[in-house]
Amino acid sequence: MEEVMKKIIGLILLSLGGFTSFIFGENFGADGALNESNYTLEEMLEYAIEDEYLALNEYEALIEKFGPIKPFTNIIESEKTHIAYLKELYSSYNIEIPKVDTTSHLYIPKNVEEAAKIGVDAEVKNIAMYNKFLKEDLPLDVRNVFEFLKKASENHLKAFRRQLER
Repeated sequence: MEEVMKKIIGLILLSLGGFTSFIFGENFGADGALNESNYTLEEMLEYAIEDEYLALNEYEALIEKFGPIKPFTNIIESEKTHIAYLKELYSSYNIEIPKVDTTSHLYIPKNVEEAAKIGVDAEVKNIAMYNKFLKEDLPLDVRNVFEFLKKASENHLKAFRRQLER
């Protein structure tokens, strides 16, 4: 019953323009990472790859709905690169890459402006997630990838904010 209420509240907030997680307290992507305080390397990698796939799939769905609009078309290619870097880390540490299903986490907005607002929200959470991970004691290669991904998200955030200003 509690989960149903959380979903209903989440849907209400989305309909009112709130861009919080579709389901509160979910253990997925940046939302899941931001709800935790201690991580294993495997958990950090899983949250990161979930969030990168979520961004990729969200932006692909937006392009399908609204056409090839920037900055989504450019950022999709970045998301693919981010996923590839994370997969390299999985391989380096001999950790099995999880199957990531973002279907239940996607939200398709009504217009391009709302899509840009969702992009801002997603990138802010992504940056916060990497900031949290970077406070951990990390192997150098993992630290370098997380710093790169954070910087890329900062650039994406600027692009979405520019779009909103137009």
